[in-house]
Amino acid sequence: MENPLIMSDSSGLYVVVLAGGISHERDVSLRSGRRVADALAAAGHRVVLRDPDAGLLPFLASERPDAVFPALHGSSGEDGSLLDLLRALGIATVGSTGSAARRAWSKPVASSLVAGAGLSVPESIVLSHEAFRELGAASVLRVVREALEGDLVVKPGSGGSAQGVTIVDDPDDLPRAMVEAFTYDEVAIVERRVFGTEIAVAVVDTGDGPRALTPVEIEPTHGVYGFQARYNAGETTFYAPSRLGDDVATALSDAAVLAHRTLGLRDLSRVDFVVDGEGTPWFLEANVIPGLTETSLVPLAIEASGTDAPTVYGSLVRAAAARAS
Repeated sequence: MENPLIMSDSSGLYVVVLAGGISHERDVSLRSGRRVADALAAAGHRVVLRDPDAGLLPFLASERPDAVFPALHGSSGEDGSLLDLLRALGIATVGSTGSAARRAWSKPVASSLVAGAGLSVPESIVLSHEAFRELGAASVLRVVREALEGDLVVKPGSGGSAQGVTIVDDPDDLPRAMVEAFTYDEVAIVERRVFGTEIAVAVVDTGDGPRALTPVEIEPTHGVYGFQARYNAGETTFYAPSRLGDDVATALSDAAVLAHRTLGLRDLSRVDFVVDGEGTPWFLEANVIPGLTETSLVPLAIEASGTDAPTVYGSLVRAAAARAS
């Protein structure tokens, strides 16, 4: 990817937006990065869009931008490695610390922590690929099917964009679902499926404490909210605000902020839930670098909350720069 200068304006901050990487979500990251760069330029900042390649760290050490805004999805940005390196360089960075990112990146760890904080989490069994092989697939799956009755969700232990996620409503499909999950991670999660309404809640903190934006309801046109439905226009209908009642919306907002705080997240996150028929939010996962494309949920929540991306992203980079000063 080229490293274009999006805008030059001496009155704004010098911001490097990171996008691309080598994860399975590279294309989505490039789209997110371009949208973030355009929004920051519209807010009056001087923006460079960079791929996290071998020249990135020397570039940052030399250029010393006022802030870095990572728009890297998947392991490139969300496993904490790059975030730790940016901290070691003393570069102000929008978003969570490396340690917090690792807590959210591991879905089993995140679920355990938020369950301990009092949120509802689907019952699950976590399996490493090594244990799956050593104990024998047939024996392991027999125990799983007996312990978790009904429909299941099988997903990788880390990752995003619903890659490697399978809904299992036929027990005979479970082996294939495990193979699919292990394609993306060495750990797979098999959880009892919670039926209900899918909701995403963005949490933003520009320096005065985390607050939840308008919850966004997700209604796929066909099937489930998978990769294609997330990033192809027309595949999903979004409702912002959601069609749920005010009491449920308040419960979702409170749950999202609690998850954000419990995991130690910072600046921006997106917390995903399923709301069951009784109005209970069930935590699914937290994203430290959520999608920011033209079809992503956080930009929808920002708009529905009565503001815009240039204002929010601009506030985040200014908060990050002030934090480092």
